Amino acid sequence: MSESELDVAKLQRRLAEFAAARNWQQYHTPKNLVAALSVEASELVEIFQWLTPEESARVMDDADTAHRVTDEVADVLAYLLQLCEVLGIDALAALDAKIDRNERRFPVGEGA
Repeated sequence: MSESELDVAKLQRRLAEFAAARNWQQYHTPKNLVAALSVEASELVEIFQWLTPEESARVMDDADTAHRVTDEVADVLAYLLQLCEVLGIDALAALDAKIDRNERRFPVGEGA
């Protein structure tokens, strides 16, 4: 599938079809999905845990580490999209609204 064919709804459908084919929907409760999301985020953190800021900025330079980071990012995104699907959250609309709120909360030019 090319990048131009990828969108959130299609990916959510693929994830739902993958789970349905394995009869996993019964396990995809909000509680379980949030727990799985936390575990996968922790696995991503583990890769960076003891790196210096400089090393972390170069993490994608090593092919093996880059592969691990990419896989964990995909796992985090997969569980987040599944959670959004189960709860009826439009992930992109939620992010757009949050950016709007943050722009109002933190106007340009006001301290860090």
